[in-house]
Parts: sequence; C-alpha cells; structure tokens
Amino acid sequence: MRLLFLGDVVGRSGRDAVMAQLPRLKAELDPDLTVVNGENAAGGFGITVKIAEEFFEAGVDVITLGNHSWDQKELVGQIDQQPRILRPLNYPEGTPGRGFVLLQARGGRKVLVMNVMLRLFMDPLDDPFAAVERVVRAHRLGPGGVDAVLVDVHGEATSEKMIMGHYLDGRASLVVGTHSHVPTADHQILTGGTAYLTDAGMCGDYDSAIGMKKEVAMAKLIRKLPTERLSPAEGEGTVCGCYVETDDRTGLATRIEPLRLGGRLSQHMPVRG
Repeated sequence: MRLLFLGDVVGRSGRDAVMAQLPRLKAELDPDLTVVNGENAAGGFGITVKIAEEFFEAGVDVITLGNHSWDQKELVGQIDQQPRILRPLNYPEGTPGRGFVLLQARGGRKVLVMNVMLRLFMDPLDDPFAAVERVVRAHRLGPGGVDAVLVDVHGEATSEKMIMGHYLDGRASLVVGTHSHVPTADHQILTGGTAYLTDAGMCGDYDSAIGMKKEVAMAKLIRKLPTERLSPAEGEGTVCGCYVETDDRTGLATRIEPLRLGGRLSQHMPVRG
C-alpha cells in the first residue's frame, strides 16, 4: 500500500498550500490513504467541521488532531458525527469523539488510523502506551488482521516519540510524530519493519515562529510585555509530511521518504515505487 501523511496544517497559509499541492500528490503518488493533521487549521487553533469537509472533498481520508482539539468549541458537539476526525485516543473515557478509525481502502484492504497524545511537556492525558496497546491488540497488522496501521503521535519530546515508535515496531506500518511543526531528518524503517519519523513538520509559512507571525512571538519572548494574540503567518506555505510504501503480505514498511513542497524549505518530492 501507499500511505501519505501531511503534518500540522497551520492557518490559511497551510490550508492553501495543502489544497494547491494535493492534486499533484494524488496524481504522482496515487496514495491508498491520505491523512492530514488539522489541529491548527482554523486560524492556528483547532479545526472546524467546514474546514474538515473541505479537506475531505479534496481527497483527504482522515484528519488527526492533538492538544488543540477543542480550541474551536463547536467541534465538541459535532465530532461524534465525524468518524474521520480523530482526537487523541487517550483522552479520558466519556470525552466526545474517537481516537481511531478502521477504513476500507482500495481492493477491500483494511486500514487502521490512530491518533495519540504523549505526556512529557504536554497536558497529561491517560497513559498513551496502554491506550495504543488496547487498539493494536484488537486490530493486528498482517495476515488475518488489518493491511496497514498508521499512528499519529502528537507530542513535544523527541525521546517519547521515539519510544512510541520502538514500542509499536513490527505492529504498525507508520509511526509519525506531530506537534513541533519542524520536520526532522530521521525517517527510517525500524528493525521490526515499522516506518518512523519523529516529526512530519507543519504545512504552513516557515518565515515564522512555528507557523505564527514572528514579530508577535519575538515581542513575547524578548520584551516580556503583553502583545496581540498569536496568529498564523500569511506567506507562502510549505507542505511537509512523508510518503510510505508497505508490503502487502505483512503490512510493514518497505520505504519511507520525507515530503517538502512549496515555500522556503529545500524541496523533496517522493517518487512512487
């Protein structure tokens, strides 16, 4: 299978960049599954159902979230009707929404997508390792189970993301980090066959402070005075993420490549195998 993952979409710049690049990505990579982290899509804070529907209409299959899941309050009352919008799996029992979804891809193949939030330097939720364990045990990767497993690991600490990658090695097709908005260069296939990337990076304007207007962010840090509310930078966005191919027999990864298109960063467009 071919899996396409795009990192945190930040504001209009990020949305516009994703919409502009998706047709090319679909045409050249022909992904069986496209997942986008959309937790900063609405003005840098959360996502609305309207924005989510625009992504779905453009060919996105699943939208994952993170610590900004509820910044757009309307989503709290609507997420239960949106099975393809995932909030972190390890929110306490009774929280609206869901943290995983099982989809049917082309050829009747089954794909599991999970979203989990880690705890170091984050608002602590329930144990992320126990939460993913329950799901992967119920939906095993490989013959007789699901054909692919993609896990969006939303967290601050690179070490904790790496530990989750090793924890799921051999049981997931792709474990990919989000939240830092900075693409890392450690894309690899782990010893058990799981594709791993510490952070996919953001889809947004990199002439910024992780997607926000740099002047406001600098004023907050340097002068320590009250400033206007942080808002997304509005320049040309870069689409960042990764592309993974898997073995149809096992569901494990055979390759992973980073993706960077448009904007200021060095460009890298994967080539379909």
